[in-house]
Parts: sequence; structure tokens; C-alpha cells
Amino acid sequence: MRFTDLQVYKRLFKLALDVNRLTMTFPKHELYELGSQLRRSSNSVPANLAEGFGNKHTNIFTECISRSQGKLRETHHHLSIAHHKDYLKKEEFDKLYGEYEKCSKMLYGLEKSLLAKPKKS
Repeated sequence: MRFTDLQVYKRLFKLALDVNRLTMTFPKHELYELGSQLRRSSNSVPANLAEGFGNKHTNIFTECISRSQGKLRETHHHLSIAHHKDYLKKEEFDKLYGEYEKCSKMLYGLEKSLLAKPKKS
């Protein structure tokens, strides 16, 4: 199995692409401010998951999942700012925010399943 086989990775990868496309519609003065921050944080969510996947030390993978969760919350924040600045319609915001919420639950479930595995001696 590869990290690209994880359903949560696939969803987060698609979200990063969706957010990237969306930020290119922001006002020009925001392309390198809020737009850049959003692109970086949304890309970091699946990137952190990919980084930790397959590590023989479960604690390293769970740390990467935790970092993914942090970047996901950062992306939530940036999306909220963009919405309040009227760069995102309510429907777009709700859809993205909701999808990130689902992914957060999936990440939590993945982390929980890893921590529940018996340790190898």
C-alpha cells in the first residue's frame, strides 16, 4: 500500500488543488498574501500525511498526522478570513469547510487506529 491509496490523502490532495484554483480568483493584491498562505497550508495537509506514511516508527507517523491536523486548522482559519473578506461565496466556503471537517475526522480515525495497534517487540 502507498500513501496515495489512502482515501483521506486522495480527498486532501483534491482539496489542495481546489483551494489553489480558488485562490487564483482572489484580488491581485491578495495573490501573494492570503492566497499564498492558503495555498501553502492546504498543500501541507496532505504533504505531512505523505511524509509520515510508511515510517517504521508509528509515533513518527502519528506526529505527521498531528501536523496535518494543525495545517488543516490553519487552512480553516484562512478560508474563514477569505470568506469574511468576500473572496469566497458562502456556498464555496461551506463546501470546503465541510470537506475539511470530514477529512479531519478521517485523520483522527487513522491516528486512533495506529495508536490501537499492539507494539511489536
